[in-house]
Amino acid sequence: MTPPPSSAPRRIDLHTHSTASDGTLTPAELVRAAAEAGLDVVAITDHDTTAGWEPALRALPPGLTLVRGAEISCLWNGVRPGVSLHLLAYLFDPDFPALAAELARVRAAREIRGQRIVELLRADGVELDWTEIHTAAAGGSIGRPHIAAALIRAGLVATTTEAFGPQWLGWRYRVPKPDIDVFRAVELVRAAGGVPVFAHPRASRRGRIVPDELIVELAEAGLAGLEADHEDHSPAEREHVRALAGRLGLVVTGSSDFHGTHKTVRLGAHVTSPQAYERIVAQAGGVSPVVSD
Repeated sequence: MTPPPSSAPRRIDLHTHSTASDGTLTPAELVRAAAEAGLDVVAITDHDTTAGWEPALRALPPGLTLVRGAEISCLWNGVRPGVSLHLLAYLFDPDFPALAAELARVRAAREIRGQRIVELLRADGVELDWTEIHTAAAGGSIGRPHIAAALIRAGLVATTTEAFGPQWLGWRYRVPKPDIDVFRAVELVRAAGGVPVFAHPRASRRGRIVPDELIVELAEAGLAGLEADHEDHSPAEREHVRALAGRLGLVVTGSSDFHGTHKTVRLGAHVTSPQAYERIVAQAGGVSPVVSD
C-alpha cells in the first residue's frame, strides 16, 4: 500500500462506524461498501477505538483512500452537569501512550455503563441479557446502540431512534460515563500527530449543545475543524457552523456518520470538500492516508 496520489479526490466521507464500535458492517465490509457507494476517501472513526484500522486496511479496495481515525467521547466541564460531545480525531499515532491509555479507560467505562443500563432495565422488568448483548457486539467498543439493538430484538421498540427516546436510553435509562475532558482530548490528539475536528457541534436534536465561546477556546487550544454537514444538523445549524468556522479559520467538514442499519443515513450522504480534506492531511503527523495499489 502506498500514500494517496496528489490529485484531489472527488467524494470524501470522513465519519463512519464499523462493528469495531457500534456500526453493523465489519471494517472490511465498510470499505467495500464505501467503494461501491462511489467514495474516493472514507474515514473509519469508531468510538474510542482503533481496532478496525487493520482489518479495514487489509480489505481496502483498489483506488479507495482510507483515513484512519476515531470518534472520541469527551466532556465539557464548564457547566454542571457537564455536556457530552464528540471529537473526530484523524491520522493520529495509535501507539502514542497517553492517548492510547485514555481511550482504553473510556472503553472500559463503556463496558461498566452498559452493564449498569442493563441492570436498570432488568430492575424494571425488562428482560435483557448482558452476555447476549456483549456477544452481539462481537468485540466492538460497547455503546448504547448495542443495547438499542437488544431492545429491538426483544420487540420492545421498533427502531434505534425510538430506543434513544426519553422513555428508554435517552433519559430514563441513560447512565453517564467518565469521558475525556475535551481540552485534554484536543491536547492528546495533537500530541499524537492527529487532527481534531468537533463532530456535529450544533446537533440540538441530540440534546444539549455547547456555546460558541467554548469552540473559540478549543480553537485556541488546537481544534482544527468543525463538522457542518451532518444528518442531525438543520440547514440553519449548518450555516451557523460554517460561519463560526470561517471566523475562526477552522476546516469545515461534511460526513454521513454512517452506522449501517442502526441509522437510515447512507455512505456519502454528506461529504467533505477536497480543499478541506487536504488541509486536514497537511496538519497530520501521526499516520498517513492509505490507498491500495
